[in-house]
Amino acid sequence: MTSAPALPATLWFTRCPVPTATGIAADRQWLTDEFAPDGITVRSLQDAEPDADREAHFTHALPGLFREGGNVPALWARSRGERTRLIGLTWIEERQVVLVAPGSGIRSAHDLRGRRIALPVHPIAIDFWRAMALRGFEGALASAGLFLADTVPVDVPADGHPGQWAAELAALRRGDVDAVYVKGALAVEAARRSGAEVAVELDDLTDRRFRINNGTPRPITVHQDLLDEHPSLVDRFLAVLLRAADWAAKSPAEVDRILGAETGAGAEGVAGAYRPGTHLTLHPDLSPERLALLAEQESALRAHGFLPEPVLVSAWADPEPLRRAAALNDAHPKSPLPAAP
Repeated sequence: MTSAPALPATLWFTRCPVPTATGIAADRQWLTDEFAPDGITVRSLQDAEPDADREAHFTHALPGLFREGGNVPALWARSRGERTRLIGLTWIEERQVVLVAPGSGIRSAHDLRGRRIALPVHPIAIDFWRAMALRGFEGALASAGLFLADTVPVDVPADGHPGQWAAELAALRRGDVDAVYVKGALAVEAARRSGAEVAVELDDLTDRRFRINNGTPRPITVHQDLLDEHPSLVDRFLAVLLRAADWAAKSPAEVDRILGAETGAGAEGVAGAYRPGTHLTLHPDLSPERLALLAEQESALRAHGFLPEPVLVSAWADPEPLRRAAALNDAHPKSPLPAAP
């Protein structure tokens, strides 16, 4: 008789500096509390010692890792053959905008025709920044019936420029480009410092397909090895995320505080990037709509050369862990999460 695999000594999690149930649960120490009775340490990849494999945030080559982050690296890792599974998706608006220089005369997506758009170039294995800019401009242009071919893409080397979108905004100030795509809390602050003006508010577009990008939808992934050997650990991890999302829905002020810490932005940046109601949107699911939106993203990324092999999103997704996690919570509806110290 084959014995069950020994429990791992450590479970890892990683998340992007954006609104996530993982970030909420980590702030409240609920992941630590959940697995401490098993003798399992739960650690953040971002906060680990310097010898930790931080590249695993992109490669997901660490079997004991849960990842809640952008879909570009997640799809790329799967495309390269990493044995990950998609176990949840969220859709959280993060204020995506196209910025232009003051007095440019660009007031809408229609005005981008024939204009120079900034496409950053980062010397990293998977340039998700460039992917975000491409997809952001594609969404804005599509809302006006236009295509990337209707613009003049300009490569903007980003190496040596500190800060997010620093290279693109510097190119805008110099007059090397006419439009820059940015998103999130730090982008709100950077745009204000640079004096740029908003030409297109993608969040105002009715069709959410125009806002498909790295974080919309945002996947939760786990390694197949962990799912095969310890499915109950995966279920319990997801159950904590579901309860954290429930708590967030009732705690908007606390969520804003946590978002400030997660994003590194001030209160003004958080308020400008995340509209009222963000605290209600942290619950993951694997609905047909979200899977279809991610499949659109996969197709676009592959067309732009970011994915070496196709990823069949429907086959990548495993809905069972999330279903079991929801059942765990339903079985204990009166069990609140412990208060953080």
